[in-house]
Amino acid sequence: MSVVAEFTIPADAFALDHTLEAVPDATVEIERLATHSREWVMPFLWVTSDDIEDVGSVLENDPDIETVRTLNLADGTGYFNVHWSEEIQQLIDEIVDQRGIMQEAEAKDGRWYLKLKFVDQTVLEEFQAHFQKRDYMFELQRLHRGIGPKERRYDLTPSQREVLTVAQEMGYFDVPRETQIEELATELGVSTNSVSQRLRRATDNLVRNTLTVAPPKGMTESDGV
Repeated sequence: MSVVAEFTIPADAFALDHTLEAVPDATVEIERLATHSREWVMPFLWVTSDDIEDVGSVLENDPDIETVRTLNLADGTGYFNVHWSEEIQQLIDEIVDQRGIMQEAEAKDGRWYLKLKFVDQTVLEEFQAHFQKRDYMFELQRLHRGIGPKERRYDLTPSQREVLTVAQEMGYFDVPRETQIEELATELGVSTNSVSQRLRRATDNLVRNTLTVAPPKGMTESDGV
């Protein structure tokens, strides 16, 4: 059975250390990850920051990036297409070559969170041994079987799961509402724009992966009513 491992790694040992240091409140999320092409494993970044207007120029000066193109800026969130430096591409190649399938990647506060999937426990152990020999500081945080908790099938990033959980616990979804965006922002230690964006994107992911899922082949929606 496949194994899913959640790792953390310092940004200075992986990527975007310069950007995360220059924009301390930034949260960087990888939109999609794949392994069919080295240039498309980590091609798009969502960055949330109070100083989002300056993030594009900071990324341009980050030594881990060859080129960057700003696709969209709105409400404290930027969407960027990046081409990584050869050093980062080589590290990505190593992860792929060690049969680790990247499922999530998020960076904030100077650290990256990575969720990698392996075909079995043996492959995971080989992955760890490979990078330990090269002094990479991957720190294993959590390990579970490929069939994970239900919420992990909804394409929620760690920050999106966190904001939904905190919002629910603090009564944001209650009627009448018991807490406001500003209070969530204080609790999470981020800006109100960040909270708003994460809530909207998390809700969109939940809807797309639950209410809009197509019925099995041969079954109509009315069959399941």
